[in-house]
Amino acid sequence: MTTDRSKRNKLFLEKKLEEKIERRTFLKGLATGLGLALFSPEKTANALSFDEFWQKHYKELTPEDKKRIFERIEKQTLERHHTEVKISDHRPMDGVEFVYCLNLSKCNGNRKCVEACQKENNTDRSFSYIKVLEMENGGFNLEKGTTHYLGPVPKEGKFYLPVQCNQCDNPPCVKACPVAATWKEKDGIVVIDYDWCIGCRYCQAACPYEARHFNFRTPEIPENEINPDQGYLSNRIRPRGVVEKCTFCLHRTRVGKLPACLEACPTGARKFGNILDPESDVAKIIKNERVFVLKEELNTLPRFYYFFS
Repeated sequence: MTTDRSKRNKLFLEKKLEEKIERRTFLKGLATGLGLALFSPEKTANALSFDEFWQKHYKELTPEDKKRIFERIEKQTLERHHTEVKISDHRPMDGVEFVYCLNLSKCNGNRKCVEACQKENNTDRSFSYIKVLEMENGGFNLEKGTTHYLGPVPKEGKFYLPVQCNQCDNPPCVKACPVAATWKEKDGIVVIDYDWCIGCRYCQAACPYEARHFNFRTPEIPENEINPDQGYLSNRIRPRGVVEKCTFCLHRTRVGKLPACLEACPTGARKFGNILDPESDVAKIIKNERVFVLKEELNTLPRFYYFFS
């Protein structure tokens, strides 16, 4: 009886998953049609090609599919941004789960991490995946923090709280997506298939950390500042009409490098690594320091830890 029930449950879930993907095809078609009819000439000119419209979900792509798609993106980037780039697809490593730790006693609000993030991830210069809040000492009300501070830092009576995607182990953004365009990979990184995203922004509304950004316009990036080392699921130049976010620089970290924001930090406040390695900096910090996460009561289970030393 139990076995039969399990089989029925499995078949039901598989059917629902198929319905979810089919619904995405309809929604994307509807959105594309409305874009052609209602949006500006620029939107019409940048409408999806036949290959882009019928492209499969990332998880269904064969190596041959990826090769063809990556070549298309590289060609489009050269035509639109006059820059030669290389698209990669580094997969998660076995036995690795990434986490980030940030020492708030060392962060001085200089925002070098923000600048490095923008350049590494080819974002429009009007925003960054990292927001640095200037906070009053003795308090921890995020609503009272400000990202618009000016002048020399650190200021007396203030501390600084960088916030970015927490790569949650129980991510509400993933649950909110109606078309399965975002998911958590085995190394803990939550990714987005930008060619599958329909721009509904449900994930953005679901994120309690305000870590997702919607592209209302085509990203504007100085051509001489485009990073040519690009990952399909990370820092390739995203189009208008999709949501994007931090990916722990997976095109770097999955090949043994550190996130760009960490390398740019002049105070040593940031630590990154594999929580499954007991000798890693992050494992030692979590074991020995009084670490905490933001909005713990929401049970999102963040992989981004804070502490004071």
